[in-house]
Amino acid sequence: MKIDVLYFAWVRERIGEPRETVETSAATVMDLVDELKAREPRYDLAFSDLKSLRVAVDQELTEFDAPLEGAREVAFFPPMTGG
Repeated sequence: MKIDVLYFAWVRERIGEPRETVETSAATVMDLVDELKAREPRYDLAFSDLKSLRVAVDQELTEFDAPLEGAREVAFFPPMTGG
């Protein structure tokens, strides 16, 4: 399946692009992360500390074990702070 992957803040800086369309066989967000990390060192660096990342699937906050079946978009970003 094809899925749009969006990167925000320092995740985008480490990967070097704000978004991409990925062909994946991942069943969960974590499977997708593993596929991305295996691509190039920049992905491995961006996803090296998952405790410092949040994820949304189709604009709904979720966890890394969330299923991707039927998903169109996954976004990765650091935790948000208010002020």
